[in-house]
Amino acid sequence: MKKVGVAILGLGVVGGGTYQILTKHREDYKRNHKVDIVVECVLERRRERAAELGIEESRICSNIAEICSNPEVDIVVEVMGGVEPAKTFVLAALNAGKSVVTSNKELFCKFSHELEKAARKNHCGLFYEASCVGGVPVIRTLLDNLQGNRITSMMGIINGTTNYILSKMSSEGASYEDVLKEAQRLGYAEANPSADVEGYDATYKLSILSSLAFHTKIPYTNIYREGISGISVKDINYGKRLGYATKLLAIGKNGENGIEVRVHPSFIRLTHPLASVNDSYNAVYITGDSVEDVMLYGRGAGALPTGSAIVGDIIYCATHSSFQYSPFENTEKAARTTKFIENFESAYYIRLDVIDKAGVLAKVSSIFSRCGISVAQMVQEDLPKTENATVPLIFITHNTREHSVRKAEQEINALQGVASVASIIRVVN
Repeated sequence: MKKVGVAILGLGVVGGGTYQILTKHREDYKRNHKVDIVVECVLERRRERAAELGIEESRICSNIAEICSNPEVDIVVEVMGGVEPAKTFVLAALNAGKSVVTSNKELFCKFSHELEKAARKNHCGLFYEASCVGGVPVIRTLLDNLQGNRITSMMGIINGTTNYILSKMSSEGASYEDVLKEAQRLGYAEANPSADVEGYDATYKLSILSSLAFHTKIPYTNIYREGISGISVKDINYGKRLGYATKLLAIGKNGENGIEVRVHPSFIRLTHPLASVNDSYNAVYITGDSVEDVMLYGRGAGALPTGSAIVGDIIYCATHSSFQYSPFENTEKAARTTKFIENFESAYYIRLDVIDKAGVLAKVSSIFSRCGISVAQMVQEDLPKTENATVPLIFITHNTREHSVRKAEQEINALQGVASVASIIRVVN
């Protein structure tokens, strides 16, 4: 029986989960896949953490050189996170002839071109299923199962932290600040939550997924990004009244005029399958020209769900003698022939705080008309009137261009009688 040695870099939440799965199911893998997967060593500074997991002292390494020089190690699993020292360690492993499995979305998004070059040169495997959407097998689906399609669009909830926060705000009416504190207490959000709540994490993942889906490099720098920190319970409640759920969506579209890729809060129809994806669950909704619509759903993070994706890659690597790489030219920047659409088209929810005086609505309507914005629905709240009090004025537009809405926003903010353009949220119908 073939024996395959594994080294794990980092025994945090995901690394610990990976070790647990590999040891728990070792006999299953031997029986089902005819391969004996052995954790030969780990790289972890906290020796007490290794001891908690039952790892012998002799298997704890102090540096990457020990792992790279160990002839018993065939596959290196990187679950450290961040760019450095993870990048240095992964390149060292690849250059030593070791295949690599990583869950590191930031590293892979920013430097996959360098990692893949080293993997090709040294005839190694480079696997990254766990970098996107936790335990949901979206990478393998795009690489293998949907290759018979031209994928025209991809839309997903691919960050569990933001989905948990928005779900709680919607179900409990709690403020963003209060739910964020709860998410941090439960371990869903980091002490510095900006990578999640400002959309960076989802942007890295969309870069990876859209590159695979559209067969061209989509650098994260070409993705429009907007986080959820400006979303209020007030807007979430108005959205529900109008028939929408509020989600941080990662959206990619590949049309005749080019590619649009964006991450931002959105209103999505309550009848859409993504609207029912709540708490820390993730889902990706893919449309292909032959298969039509496919949705993948599951846990987007956590020790065992992410560990499941990592172990899946380990088994795939252990049972295949040849490796596949990106189905496109993987360079640092996008190909010159790739055209990106920045002035994308969408419907919009626009909430204004206006002084309740005659003529304000007419002025706003005039600006919409000049900017080519057609209104599909309007809601004017009838609140108790006091002198100089503001009332909400809400519009849902028909599809229009992003630049048109931003131009209208500037002009409306300058109007007398308008206290502010309080909120603009894109709408997916």
